[in-house]
Amino acid sequence: MHHEPAQDSGPDPASGYKTRLGVWMFAIYCVVYAGFVFLNVFTEGKAMQVMVFSGLNLAVVYGMGLIVFALVLALIYNWLCTKKETELAGTIGGGEESA
Repeated sequence: MHHEPAQDSGPDPASGYKTRLGVWMFAIYCVVYAGFVFLNVFTEGKAMQVMVFSGLNLAVVYGMGLIVFALVLALIYNWLCTKKETELAGTIGGGEESA
């Protein structure tokens, strides 16, 4: 295998947007995760033993929900960042369209 150095992609005009979006999404996830921790600590785990869906207790459902929520946030982040990069590429590139 022939490995070459990674190419320099240059400055990223969307980096500020990406940073702010990432921090906000992380804060949202932290609040949801804090709810999970809160239920475990302050109810001494009793709330997590409650059966909520198809024989599964709240701990399993909430835990799987956290994983799915993280994946959904990642997909939304990717979509929004790609949209912003495309938008800025059109603005920076002069808005030229190929025929």
